[in-house]
Formats: sequence, structure tokens, C-alpha cells
Amino acid sequence: MKAFTSVISTFLESRTSRQNLMTLVKLLAVFAGLVALFSILFHVLMEREGQHHTWITGFYWTLTVMSTLGFGDITFHTDLGRMFSLLVLVTGVVFLLVLLPFTFIEFFYAPWIKAQAAAESPRSLPPETERHVILTVNGPVNRILTRMLRKHGFPYFVLVPTLAEALEMRERNHPVVLGDLSDPETYQRIRADRAALLLTTRSDIINTNVTFSVRDVTEDLPVIASARSSAARDALELAGVTHVLSLEEMMGQALSRRVVHADSRAQVIGKLDQLVIAEARGGADLVGRTLADCGLRAATGVTIVGLWERGKLIAPEPQSRIEEHTMLILSGTAAQIEAYNEIHARPHQDDAVTPAVLIVGGGRVGRATAAALAEREIPWTMIEKLAERVRYPDRTYVGDASEFELLVKAGLHEAASVIVTTHDDDTNLFLTIFLRKLRPRTQIICRCTHEANVERLHRAGADLVMSYASMSANAVFNHLKDGDTLLLAEGVSVFTAPVPRVLADRPLSESSIRNDTGCSLVAIDANGTRTMDLSPQTLLPADGTLVLIGSLEAEERFHRVYPS
Repeated sequence: MKAFTSVISTFLESRTSRQNLMTLVKLLAVFAGLVALFSILFHVLMEREGQHHTWITGFYWTLTVMSTLGFGDITFHTDLGRMFSLLVLVTGVVFLLVLLPFTFIEFFYAPWIKAQAAAESPRSLPPETERHVILTVNGPVNRILTRMLRKHGFPYFVLVPTLAEALEMRERNHPVVLGDLSDPETYQRIRADRAALLLTTRSDIINTNVTFSVRDVTEDLPVIASARSSAARDALELAGVTHVLSLEEMMGQALSRRVVHADSRAQVIGKLDQLVIAEARGGADLVGRTLADCGLRAATGVTIVGLWERGKLIAPEPQSRIEEHTMLILSGTAAQIEAYNEIHARPHQDDAVTPAVLIVGGGRVGRATAAALAEREIPWTMIEKLAERVRYPDRTYVGDASEFELLVKAGLHEAASVIVTTHDDDTNLFLTIFLRKLRPRTQIICRCTHEANVERLHRAGADLVMSYASMSANAVFNHLKDGDTLLLAEGVSVFTAPVPRVLADRPLSESSIRNDTGCSLVAIDANGTRTMDLSPQTLLPADGTLVLIGSLEAEERFHRVYPS
């Protein structure tokens, strides 16, 4: 009864619902008037035929004919009476069997269901709620982030301003809260002062209003917001945002960092305190050799913790061979990475001294990529289809990137890397196939808008694919974990875990972490010291912490094999 009363009150709160209810009442009144009119006419015509019936019989006849039951126990004998029967029958079919049910469902039952759902959508969280993540929309970024939050046990709630969005979130089994995004009381009701993080990726104006409203409730909550312009970034910072996600700039920086020099220099792609993770293409002196033959660790101190083969992470083995397209994932200190560069960053004989990069697409991401390459002093040229989007006319070639002559003119044959930055995944797929056929040895880096297309682009020939959603979700999750986990591009996870009991005080040679899980041990933390120079004789301390690297699937496998 209490729930029924709540639904009724929620239904009647809406002006539209009240209007629909009045429409239904009017239709029922018209129906009652028709029944009364037809019953009166029934008596008049029956009297003319010499038949006498009670008023109850009149109502009985009218309802049976209008509902098409028509038992046939009471009938007219004249043509006029039969014509009247047809009129009552047609009116009943149109009104009682078509118009009234449609009106009831459209204007009463459907709003009733919505009101019931609204009554079940909470507008506040229990007082004991804490350390939860608040999301303001469930876009591509949040869809990946929610999977991470569920996997790592972080509670989260999606805050939406409309009932339609709340119903959509409920259908997707997301915990949802209904409330005005610009009302500080909303954030009081969802316990923002006890939350772990708030992420808002709506429009710049809404993100600013959300940040400003949250700051009326708490100054301590970390707020991460997306921004698409420098003006929006300034407004968010004034409103009190903790971290701004400049998506185009982030993508441009990420794409430029993954350009591998023709001299095979190792490029830093992540840091975890003093631990540095870098990526390098095997130089001419390494291609064709196994990891055991390279002796990288003895010569430089770096450890090969993974191999990239066209987007697939492979656990390193001593017999693993370095091929022409193999990308090495290295771990070590900054000094060790620099030592690697001093020894192995030597130009290929057939490569230009200053390698160039060809950027396909001159939109916001393409321009951000160009700016990031300029900071690294890497020369670049660009192809843009629309002349009005050109910002660097001296380096931009206007036209369709699928035209071979234009590609040659833009410097395809001189480019060590090609970066495809258009926003359309189908276009990127076509260009990747086309470019891979033209330049089998060139590094192709591709932007991806939808996470589902990452694997397709890899199969098309892209050496590296980066998506908005995964990149932004990784950045947010790294901020949430506060140094415990580092999510790199392409699904590589650097994470920490306590030394499993079954491995405590045993040498590394007696463990089978890599074989059992696919993760590689990078370092060991114990007594406030991080040890990165590991050997088979290194002991795994019982009170220590392991620093490991592996794919997200390998990380999940590690936690299954060695549960905390």
C-alpha cells in the first residue's frame, strides 16, 4: 500500500500526467453518455415495434451490442431497428475496442509505468554510503570506466537529471540517482562529501555548473571534468575542478608519444614512482635475435617485460624472437632507459636522418598531434580534406587521403610513421588497409572513436590503435587508484599486489607467476625500498609488495590464481 501511494503521488506530480488523467475521465464520460443515449433510443424503437422492455434490459442490450457480444436474445424486426443496431455496433467497435484502449494505454498506463519507475529511482543515497564514484552520464568513457570499477570493487552511481535517462540506466543495470545537476542539494543527498571521485563528461557548460555546485557542498572531493576548449578549461579551473580532461590534446599527445623514431629510441609511456615503462621498436642490431641473445639487461639494466605484435601483448620468453614489427616494452629507471638509448638508438642504414610523420586528418586531434610532434622536434606533414579546416597551410595538403598522388606529394614514401586521426572509424579502417598495402614497413598509428573497433583496426594493419574512451577511462582510474595501478594504452596494466602466501620467502626461480598468469614481475617493494634489479635468486618477502605488468586479462588471472 505504501508503494502504491508513492506511485500515485509521483504520477500526479506531473502536469502532463494530470492532463492525461482528465482526458481519460472525459472519454469515460462520453462513453457513459453514448450508452445512456443508445438505451433511450432502444426503448423508443422497441415501443414502435410493440415490444416492451425494462431500462435494465435497455442498458444490457446496448452494452452487448457495443462490445460485439450480441447474444441475439433481444432483436429488432424492422429495418429501422436493424439500422440502429448497426450504428450501435460500429460506434462500439470504434470507441470501446479501439479508441478507449489506445487512449488508456497511451495517456494513462504508459505514464503510470514511468511514474512507477520514477518512484523506484532514488533521489538520495543511504547515509552510510562512502568512497563511491559519482558519474554524470554514461557515455563511451564511462562505459569502460564502470567495467573497471566493478572489477576492482568500487561502488559507483550514475547521476542523471531526467526520468528518461534514469530508465535507460536502469535497463543497463547501472545504479542510478535522479537529481538536478546544478542544485547543490542534489550533491548533499548523494553524499558527495563522502565520495571518492566525481566524473562529469557532459557539455562544457554543464560540467562547469556541476563543478561549481559540488564545491558548495565540499571542497575535498576530487572532481574530473572534460573540456573541449581552452576557455572551458579556464572556467572549470575557476569553478574548482581538480583535473581537466582535454580530450583532443590528450589524444594528440598520446599519439605523438607512440611515434617510434627511426633510430629506435625508447619512448616513455608511463611512470610508477621511480619505475619507468618505455616502448621501443627493435633496432637493426636486435631484429632477428632472441631475447636471450640480446643481453639487454646485462648491458643496460632494463628488463623486457612485454612484446607488442600488432596490438597483441605477448609475455616475453628467452626464446622469443624480435621481428621487424615487434615493439619492446621496457621497464627500469630513467637512467637505465637512457643507457638503452645510448647503445641501441642507432639509425637504420635505409632510414632518413630526420624521420618524418604524415598526419591524415587536420581536425582538433590532428592539430593537437602536430603540435605535440613539433615539441619533440619531429617534422610532419598533414593531409586534410576540407580547406576551411587548414591551420598550417605551409605543411598541409588539401584533398582525399585515398588518392595515391596526393599521398606521394605529402611525403608518404619519406614518412617513418603515419598517424590517422579522423573521427570516423570506417574511414580510418579503409585508410589503414590502403596505407598498409602501400607501405608494409611503415608504422601506422590510428585513432579510434569506438572501443569495439580497436580489434578491427589492428587486423587491418595498424601497429597501434588508441581510443578516446579507453584513454580517458585509464586517466580517471589512475587518478582514483592514486598510484596503486598504472593503466597504459592498449590494455597494459602495471599494478601492485601483496606477495602471495604460497610464494612468501621463496626465491623468484621457484615461482611460476609468468607461466600461471601471463604477468611479468617488474619490481618488489619491501621495507620502504623498491628493488628493480631482480634475479632468479631474489627472495619474495612475506610482507612485500609485487609490482607486475600484464594485460588486463592477465591481471584478472593473477588475482584468481593468487587471491588476496
